[in-house]
Amino acid sequence: MHAPRRQPRVLLRRDDLRQKVRVRRTRNAVCFVVDASWSMATEERMRATKAAVLSLLRDAYQRRDQVGLVSFQRDYASILLPLTNSVDLARRCLQAMPTGGKTPLARGLLTGYELLERARLHDAEILPLLVILTDGQANVAIGNMPPQSEAYKIADFIAEQQIQAIVIDTEHSNFERGLSRKLAERLKGSYYRLEDLSDMGLVRAVQAQMRR
Repeated sequence: MHAPRRQPRVLLRRDDLRQKVRVRRTRNAVCFVVDASWSMATEERMRATKAAVLSLLRDAYQRRDQVGLVSFQRDYASILLPLTNSVDLARRCLQAMPTGGKTPLARGLLTGYELLERARLHDAEILPLLVILTDGQANVAIGNMPPQSEAYKIADFIAEQQIQAIVIDTEHSNFERGLSRKLAERLKGSYYRLEDLSDMGLVRAVQAQMRR
């Protein structure tokens, strides 16, 4: 009587093992912070901002990106558009952007930061980006510091939180004081002049920062 034939041993190598891994795509959260105080560049600034927000949103849905908008004027800052990928919602919120008054730059920066930080706490995969359109001048403070110094101090804080930033200088080149450039330096961010950018140029500048 023959002994039963032994089946060949199955050898498994590490290369034979497979594991299903769910890849979660990182998404961007872009917050525009717009100086809505009175200046010669107000109309151009608002037009460029609206065009950029809507252009970014048109293809944000598939990428899961979100765009928000904060404006600051007088002595306050307002979230005109919460982070969203809805073009229809953005268009409704952008129809009436109030303008005029003084420039609470520190308040605008802080409100934009808080909007992005809440999003980052909710989803650790989010890459926050702050886009500030301003001439860089501050004349209203939150506390007791001189307004300009306070704005730079908040910019330093935002940079420490590792939030990427772009500063779009809206000041006319004939009146340049370098305040927006200095703000970009304190934020450790990129710097552009609005008058050097077309509407799509602003969009491309933001998109280039998003891909970094």
